Amino acid sequence: MKRPVLNRKLTLEAPVRTPDGAGGFTQSWQAVGELWAEIKPRTGRERAAGLATVSTIAFRITVRAAPDGAPSRPEPDQRFRAGSRLFRILAVTEADVGAHYLTCFAQEEVSA
Repeated sequence: MKRPVLNRKLTLEAPVRTPDGAGGFTQSWQAVGELWAEIKPRTGRERAAGLATVSTIAFRITVRAAPDGAPSRPEPDQRFRAGSRLFRILAVTEADVGAHYLTCFAQEEVSA
């Protein structure tokens, strides 16, 4: 494996659910760390959502590995933030045999 170029600083965020007092909950996001990453675009598609168009772009995001259970290890259903851009993490796997890096498969949605 070619060594990734970790040149983008991303904030890793985890969902936080808070009871709303009516039997449901509200969801907010809490920063759990910052990671340097390499971001590579994969495929994209466009679909209609009511009166708007939503473009979904898949990304392969590579970060340094962290042990299972460590707060700095990305997990599915978390997300990365880069300024106003949000990347929802769908899956995470080791990127190399030595487990020095992790590959996160993520999606960014853009409404138009």
